[in-house]
Order: sequence, then structure tokens, then C-alpha cells
Amino acid sequence: MKTLLPVIISAVLLAGCTSQSEQNSVKESDLMHHNFILTSVDGKAIENSIKQPRPLNIEFGENMHISGAMCNNFMGKGTLKNNVLTTSQLASTRMACLDEQRANLDQVIADVLNKGAKVNLDQGTLTLTTPEHTLIYRLKDWVN
Repeated sequence: MKTLLPVIISAVLLAGCTSQSEQNSVKESDLMHHNFILTSVDGKAIENSIKQPRPLNIEFGENMHISGAMCNNFMGKGTLKNNVLTTSQLASTRMACLDEQRANLDQVIADVLNKGAKVNLDQGTLTLTTPEHTLIYRLKDWVN
């Protein structure tokens, strides 16, 4: 019994210890069929994105189909591996945009997704991070 107790305690402690990367790992199923509204870029708040006629967003469909809007609409097939989201070819519409901030965001989202962004999803907040940019989105599905 004396030797069994330390073994049981060790087993319980090891079972309770999962690696940080496993706890924070984002799976495709965590993103699929969800819509997120952009709230900040590189620490600067995006004002009233949800109230705009076309909110600045990103959404995830079947087979990691990614679509969304900045100044232009964008879409592509994403891959999620080791918490890094990438698209090999991001397509975009080519409308002129009078709002300079929104126009610049087209290039930001293209860079983030083409280079690969570290993904974090925590309580409805989606964060896409590269060495150059940090985009923070808030969950806002089309249907509640």
C-alpha cells in the first residue's frame, strides 16, 4: 500500500497536466461556420465595424474556406496546422476604396493569411498574429 500511494498520486498529477499547446490548440472545427468581426489592428481599435453596411469580418466555412471583407471582399482555402493559419492563394475583389484605412487593411489581411498567422481563440476572441501584424476579431455569428 505504501508503494501504491505514490504511484496513484503521480498518475493523478500527470493526468491533470496537459501541455499549454494542447490546451490552446485551435482546431478547424473551432472555426468552422463562425463569423468574426474585426475589432482592432496592431493595437488600434476599429470603430463601429459591426454598424457599417459591410462589417470588416472573417468567416470560416467547410473545408477551411475563408472569406471576409476589408475594403474588398477576400476568399481562399486555408490550412490550419500547429495553430498557424495560412492560405496559399487569397483571391480578392478589386474595388476602389475611398476610406484609406480600409484600403490599407486589404494588404494587411493578405499578408497575414499568405505568410501564416498564429491563431488564438479564447472566449469568442480570435487573434491572428504575425511578426508584423496583430488582428483581433470578436465572434459575431450571422445567426444566434
